[in-house]
Amino acid sequence: MAKKTLFITGASSGIGAATARAAADAGWNVALFARSQEKLDTLASEIGEAALALQGDVTDPARLQEAVAQTADRFGGLDAAFANAGRGMDKAGTVEGDLDDMRGMIDVNIMGVLLTARAAIPELKKTKGTLVLTGSAAGRIHISGSIYGATKWFVHGYAGNMADEMREWGGRCSVIAPGMVDTPFFDEGKPDKLKPEDVADAVLHAITAPDRAAIREIFLMPQN
Repeated sequence: MAKKTLFITGASSGIGAATARAAADAGWNVALFARSQEKLDTLASEIGEAALALQGDVTDPARLQEAVAQTADRFGGLDAAFANAGRGMDKAGTVEGDLDDMRGMIDVNIMGVLLTARAAIPELKKTKGTLVLTGSAAGRIHISGSIYGATKWFVHGYAGNMADEMREWGGRCSVIAPGMVDTPFFDEGKPDKLKPEDVADAVLHAITAPDRAAIREIFLMPQN
């Protein structure tokens, strides 16, 4: 049986890197897309032949298209894509936040998801594959003044819309919505919160579920 292939954005650290390791351990090929070539090369070397390092930015549509094509060419197709890249703001707030920083976050958190889906869906149609998006607990509740949270509300709404669209041709779309995760997203460690591996397990559940089951959303929170 041919190995399946997963394309991951934001793959160089945190949730993306943990998902790459988990998928490779489960027998998948993994295409690793992120801005840091050095970190990608280190992770790809750790995983071995099942990994392909692809440097690029999720706000660059041409590079995403090229990276997906490279993935399909290297591994013979694409079975799942994980639009995971995201970022926050240096200083939150509609008035207090820097406008360029705000635009940069919106570009990555919203346009990056759209562009990843746009690049991956033609290949996913061939395999009736799965698109997974990184949402957030912040996209399920209202947080006073949070623009970051609002970008995740978009992701959750888009995931539902895409699930209905992809269902028409046998594909699936899932959103993974974690609470606080101990990743480099935060300036200080969060050792008592979720680990990237917990989110990776959720992604693997979504992409390996039997064809009869569409995992529309997984909402996981730290116990403490």
